[in-house]
Amino acid sequence: METNSPIQYLTFARSNASHAPLVCYARTMASSFGVWKGENPLVFSIPLFLFQVILVVITTRITAFLLRPLRQHRYISDVIGGFVLGPSIMGRIPDFNIMIFPLRSLIILDTMSHLGLVYFIFTVGVEVEKNVIKRKGAKALAFAAGCMVPSFTIGSLSGIFIHRRLQEATNEAAFITFLGFTLSINSFSVLARVLAEQKLVGSEIGRLALSSAMLSDICAWILLAFSIGLAQSDGDLLSSLWTVLSGITLLLFSYAVLKPGVLWVQRRTPEGEDLDEIYACVLLVGVMVWAFVADALGTHAIFGAFVFGLSVPNGPLGEALIEKVEDFVAGILMPLFFVISGLRTDVYSIKDPGSAVLLIIVVLAGAASKVASGAFLAATYRMPLHEGMSLGILMNTKGLVDVIILNIGRSKMILGNQSFTILVVMSVVVTTLVSPLLKAVVRPSKRLVFYKRRTIWWPNPDSELRLLTCVHVPRQVPGLIALLDIAHPTKRSPIFVYALHLIELTGRTSAILLNAAPADASPSGNQQAHGHGHGRIQAQSDHIFHAFESYDQYAGGVSIQFLTAISPYATMHEDVISAAEDRHAALILLPFHKHHTVDGGMRPNHPACRAINQSVLSAAPCSVGILIDRGLGSHRATRRITLLFFGGPDDREALALASRMAGHPAINVTVLRFVHAARAHSQSGSPKKERVVTVAGEDEERDWRIDEECVGEFRERWGGGIAEYEERVVSNAEETVAVIRGVDGIQDMYVVGRGHGKESPLTAGLTDWSECPELGPIGDLLASPDFGTTASVLVLQQGKGGAPADAMMEPKERVYMNKADHHRASKQIPGTRV
Repeated sequence: METNSPIQYLTFARSNASHAPLVCYARTMASSFGVWKGENPLVFSIPLFLFQVILVVITTRITAFLLRPLRQHRYISDVIGGFVLGPSIMGRIPDFNIMIFPLRSLIILDTMSHLGLVYFIFTVGVEVEKNVIKRKGAKALAFAAGCMVPSFTIGSLSGIFIHRRLQEATNEAAFITFLGFTLSINSFSVLARVLAEQKLVGSEIGRLALSSAMLSDICAWILLAFSIGLAQSDGDLLSSLWTVLSGITLLLFSYAVLKPGVLWVQRRTPEGEDLDEIYACVLLVGVMVWAFVADALGTHAIFGAFVFGLSVPNGPLGEALIEKVEDFVAGILMPLFFVISGLRTDVYSIKDPGSAVLLIIVVLAGAASKVASGAFLAATYRMPLHEGMSLGILMNTKGLVDVIILNIGRSKMILGNQSFTILVVMSVVVTTLVSPLLKAVVRPSKRLVFYKRRTIWWPNPDSELRLLTCVHVPRQVPGLIALLDIAHPTKRSPIFVYALHLIELTGRTSAILLNAAPADASPSGNQQAHGHGHGRIQAQSDHIFHAFESYDQYAGGVSIQFLTAISPYATMHEDVISAAEDRHAALILLPFHKHHTVDGGMRPNHPACRAINQSVLSAAPCSVGILIDRGLGSHRATRRITLLFFGGPDDREALALASRMAGHPAINVTVLRFVHAARAHSQSGSPKKERVVTVAGEDEERDWRIDEECVGEFRERWGGGIAEYEERVVSNAEETVAVIRGVDGIQDMYVVGRGHGKESPLTAGLTDWSECPELGPIGDLLASPDFGTTASVLVLQQGKGGAPADAMMEPKERVYMNKADHHRASKQIPGTRV
């Protein structure tokens, strides 16, 4: 046998005793005495294994970084990374395999990779969410079977001819079964990631695809046991039958005995407390016990791990177990498995191009059959054609289970080098094509309701104000709710709030399932829109949901809907903007990227939160507010709010919000207006107009007149002691800072405009040492710990859809919706799920 890969030679020799290699091990070659003794560390087992792990992790991480712009699943980068280290690329370098992957090291590498595989499959079993399947029931079953059966049939029938054409010395019946099996399965975890990347998790297509894929995944693992039994039969049908029956017995035993025991452990673990170390140790060792039993029964170790995972509920217990093993297993051990797969993949083993092309055509035909089946089933269920085609495309998503099956087939000599290599490469190619094909088929959602008002800027004080509040973690909720209450919602002047929980998209599929629930129009409904799991992310989502729901129940004039958005931090701002557009929000409220600490300081949250805020500010179609919360949520009988007004669109937006606050009986609002000394002098002197123009241009003069109008309306409405108004004449930034420092009394919150696109001599120079320019010069000053204030700060930026600077928008031009109309519009518009 000619091969460049030692693991291919080892695999071949396993089934051919006459070709078995002789590998000699020295008893003292586990670790070296060091380079100072003149020894090569790569000759010894421990340093060689460590070097292999380092090389594998670095290679797969670099590959993932290079593929990041394509937004492909990590499965793709791991497979390609293993392929790079295999005989197709790096293996062509002379002596590379002899030095880095010698034959004597592969048993250790293969064993460790399978240990990681056992625990990874255990986490897959834990994350299986049965409620996702129940929501779609027969429809999901129809799509799962409808996509699996045709592709399995194509693979099996064509496998008869392909096996004879390839002339590989493998089991023909097993080859036919494995080929059909490989074409028919899909990967639930990779599919969930694709849906999240395409913002389709909460759509009808997404929910149906998740349910169908999960059913397909479960069927795949069960059929895997049957396939392995068939592969090991060698003509002995009785042993195959015993293997299959043993697998079924293990499954039933786990359901009847293991699952009640795991539930008992869950009841013994108080809610909110860490899992006891003894319980965690017993359960994690139990995974290996089940894997050992399954392998001893003739199925495969991973089947036992998957069955054990199915017996663990996807709740706090399952979440705790996953967190204990996930990072090490997924980040360190699993790449080893893909390298083992890569060492078996050799494009130079393809000796018959005609057979290779035929096998590629069969793979593509199997993929096309899923798309055709999806279109046919869509017509049967009276769904749009593009939705059926989208489901068919999604069901072609390959993943880890596909590579596992192919490696099992190669290890048991069911697949030869040529067929194994082609199927691995085509698995990557087909999965890579899913996202672009899905983008081409899925139709973009249309805006069904046109809404003019995209800012708070009022002339109509009794209009409904629609807000989109963004929340990353529960500690941000009290300040946002306090701000909503300060905004003074009433039945006459209501506030409609969309509470958007932003969740980072990671490799964990349980987080994605939060968004797969059916929509509900109101947070007070019984159905919770974010799923039924009870993991850490779910617990946070529940906490946020119940906090807003409680406020909704006791506050008058406010209606709240709870939303979730799951995406990578790099594109999370797109979800925020899309949600604001779909719900026609007038204001987006964002939490500051730092949180208040007990000692009075500010500690950064996730570093990506700041980038999200900056992206939203630059692209939002409506007004945006950033809240620097310094204990605004604490209960107080009265609150003091001070608006620092310098003029311009952003400050007028802040004045509009302050006008709403002024109507609150427990809120004392003070508007502190800063006027340049030159303008104040020109207004008091004789040559009025000429003196003003020398200070400011025509645009600034027009802006000043609008400021005067807005301030005049505010004073007219809230004069007479309801709200305070003061003017301070200053000449430069130093005097401005001095006035702000000298504000009397303890303030609970400052409200300021961001002042973007506006240069003022009153703030000139403040931006030179600005730490957070997205807050504007005054907002950055107040947010700085050096300034010394303990008050919260709200920074506002007027949206792009605001009124032109030279004319006030008349009330009749505004378009308003009552609550019933708003609910109907929200239900009709797809996007972030309610």
